Amino acid sequence: MHRLLLCCLLLLGLAAAPAWAQSGQQRAEAAGKSLVGQPAPRVTVKTIDGKTIDLASLYGKQAVYLKFWATWCVPCREQMPHLKKTYEEAGPDLAVIAISVGFDETIEDVRKYRDEMGLKMPLVFDDGSLGEAFHLRVTPQHVVIGRDGRILYVGHEANARLDAALQAARGSSGVAAAGAAAPKQEAHYDTGDRVPAFDAAMLDGKHLSLPEAGKPTALVFLSPWCESYLATSRPELSRSCRAMREQVGALSAHDTKLRWVGVASGLWAAHDELVKYRDEHRIGMPLTLDDSGALFRRFRVTHVPTVLLFDAQGRITARVEQAGAPLDQALKTLTAR
Repeated sequence: MHRLLLCCLLLLGLAAAPAWAQSGQQRAEAAGKSLVGQPAPRVTVKTIDGKTIDLASLYGKQAVYLKFWATWCVPCREQMPHLKKTYEEAGPDLAVIAISVGFDETIEDVRKYRDEMGLKMPLVFDDGSLGEAFHLRVTPQHVVIGRDGRILYVGHEANARLDAALQAARGSSGVAAAGAAAPKQEAHYDTGDRVPAFDAAMLDGKHLSLPEAGKPTALVFLSPWCESYLATSRPELSRSCRAMREQVGALSAHDTKLRWVGVASGLWAAHDELVKYRDEHRIGMPLTLDDSGALFRRFRVTHVPTVLLFDAQGRITARVEQAGAPLDQALKTLTAR
């Protein structure tokens, strides 16, 4: 009966929702399509207060509600009353965990917001591994796991559909399904490391081997919505994204000593949106959409804009997060080698 109620609510159209909500819900559902009905990953999370939570130990005992969010995210802030109410009324059969996506914010930002809002539920600051495991594509993104350890629902809006999923999760069987394996540990690279060449698909369909053998390379990590979406809520960051885009645009148009490649975050971004961003700003360097976040995780990039510089041997020589003199100096040092 619980699942039937959820299915009926899922069949309700999105016609009454605003465009951004429709887009967010559709993206979340598309990202979660392959997850729903499957055993949830066996992962262990650590809260910003140092507490360790083994999600696998909850399967078979409690339903689990994971809410991915960010301090800069407008709908996340709008949904906070719902999250607080859900946690306060959860009871012993539902574990509620809020997960900061760890993108363009710090643990201190999360702590400050927690204190301002009086949040009491466990708060986790993601390094990207949870986002990978649960196919994060938007903020907020809800993941509801039944008591049987299977993923029941993935969505974006805090509405009757989410509430129905939470209720259905509590009513599911208490017999835990065999949990899915935790994501494999990935190799990470920092300044000074030599990076093995990897293949990346560009927007135009071509594939590039990065970093380019025998030639210095600049990877520009960006988000196509940074300048526009954050113009009001995070104006300083918005200006920083614009300044880096303009500086990189000028440099990449005339500097033939380096290969310039843009790496766009897949959070709230799809292929067509990146194409629109490229055309609107006349970006000439090749662009790749890191829809799964693999490249951002590989190089531990949690902030845009970020530029990684590689020498001709594929070694990372600098990580630059500010346009202007810092990038100019890093480039001067690289080309002087």
